[in-house]
Amino acid sequence: MKILVTANIVPFMPGGADYHIEGLTAALRRHGHDVVCLRFPFRFSPPAAISTLMDFCADYDLREPNGVRIDKVISLQFPGYGVLHDDHVLWLMHQHRAAYELYDETRATPDERRLRDRIRVFDDRMIGRIRHRFANSVRIAERLRHFNGLDVEPLYHPPYNADRFFCKPAYGYIFFPSRLETLKRQDLLIEAARMTRSPVGFLIAGAGGHQSRYQHLIETYGLGHKVRLLGPISEKEKLVYYARCHAVFFGPHEEDYGYVTLEAMLSAKPVITCTDSGGPLELVEHERTGLIVDPEPTAVAAAIDRLYQDSALAVELGRAGRRRYRELEISWDRVVARLLGPTAGT
Repeated sequence: MKILVTANIVPFMPGGADYHIEGLTAALRRHGHDVVCLRFPFRFSPPAAISTLMDFCADYDLREPNGVRIDKVISLQFPGYGVLHDDHVLWLMHQHRAAYELYDETRATPDERRLRDRIRVFDDRMIGRIRHRFANSVRIAERLRHFNGLDVEPLYHPPYNADRFFCKPAYGYIFFPSRLETLKRQDLLIEAARMTRSPVGFLIAGAGGHQSRYQHLIETYGLGHKVRLLGPISEKEKLVYYARCHAVFFGPHEEDYGYVTLEAMLSAKPVITCTDSGGPLELVEHERTGLIVDPEPTAVAAAIDRLYQDSALAVELGRAGRRRYRELEISWDRVVARLLGPTAGT
């Protein structure tokens, strides 16, 4: 089939979405399909820029552009799911979160309020008319049902290089790879590092707008001897850091899905996450594959000390996590089968 995948691109802001988009297009091609990915340039502000892109995507007819018949369209992101096609599949990464669970009425400007209302109307209409609907995770499906009253089927996919993760004996550090931004909450781990009693180290990998702030916290608290910001790392380096860590901390606020959890499971390492972390809670089972704690530095520190002091428990939880990943049967073959199946979605 000729399949067109719609998604967004935010220049010079790479992230997990890119792995999702590229992974899907590669999987479809492996199954013999002719695939083109149409990525719309997305700007988070001003509100007018978002409205302009919504207007462009709304009813954009992709059935036969330039005389070329497109057999199927798979849309992944807002507002690209507004395009028009007779065989349209939605595999929702997330909606525009600033109009939903991250919306703050007390801080919103009049323009932001108008945009919020417009986005919700847009989503109700555009997502509602797509018959075959999936979501990236249970959490995303729950949000869509809560805010828009629409049902979708959760459909997991593997992280990049899923078959290359491995496990080695631990070197006694906690690993946290992610973009350095507010919702990922690296500051929660830095605060916890002040309270741990064990001689454990902390390696935080990634780049982002909060790098200088986190470095300032480390210096202010005198934690330079135990907490290190690695900055951007290569995929090869990431595999080794996972393989040798004692445990993985991943305690974001209301994460959509979270590759970090899956990567830790594939590396047979236990995951410490938080009660409000969203997506990771679908995968981490408390005291079976990891530890789920309150998003408080004292609770995170206690969990880290527990796993450091009981290495056998850490190993056991990590191995159980890898078994759990296999039980879930997460694969690109399954994703393609569901997205292209004759009874796909709802």
